[in-house]
Amino acid sequence: MGKNLHQQRRGRGTNAFRKPPNTFKADVTFPNRKIENRMTGEVMELIDDPGHSAPLMRVVYEDNSETIFIAPEGIRVGSRIQEGGSAEITLGSVLPLDKIPDGTPVYNIEALPGDGGKLARTAGSYATVVSHTQGVVSLLLPSKKITNIKPECRAQIGAVAGGGADAQPILSAGKSHYMHHAINAPWPHHRGVKANPVDHPFGGKQHHKGASSMVSRNAPPGAKVGHIAARRVGRKKRS
Repeated sequence: MGKNLHQQRRGRGTNAFRKPPNTFKADVTFPNRKIENRMTGEVMELIDDPGHSAPLMRVVYEDNSETIFIAPEGIRVGSRIQEGGSAEITLGSVLPLDKIPDGTPVYNIEALPGDGGKLARTAGSYATVVSHTQGVVSLLLPSKKITNIKPECRAQIGAVAGGGADAQPILSAGKSHYMHHAINAPWPHHRGVKANPVDHPFGGKQHHKGASSMVSRNAPPGAKVGHIAARRVGRKKRS
């Protein structure tokens, strides 16, 4: 008797596929507020959050309000950051892109004004402000792609802390298991062509599918792998 497919077992929602409780300790998006001048805050704590690849920092402002941001490389407890349109260019500060000079490394960048930060958020990543033109700020992203963003979008100064963590060898399957389980990431990944024919429609020792992978949307669960309800497959003819 064959096994259930991986997506079938994941859909049942057993403990093997559930995120551990309290994995994501905080929301690291920018507060939804508009600051005309500037607010000054002090870094009170650095937080190790298993749900994020980078460490976080808890910032307390002068009015006793608290915010949690992604920590930049080089920040420490007791450092001061600023937030607002007239904030200084200091490590970890939050400013609109039109107030940041060319050549400055930035991270946690908003793709649209007010979305809280979407770009360059993983450990060790940063983008560079390339130029300011009328109504547009050009950024060089970590992927080496240049994108244009509205100048009122906010960003933090510096590079995300924790870079180089992925360069450390894992050494054991158990460590990899707990690393992926902490963020509820599916691991390990098994190719269907490596399975037995009773375990997967693509299995059978041939190391290739051996038949079309187009499957009807109404196919039974045990056969619903491959290109499900695809409009077309194959190479596209060039005119």
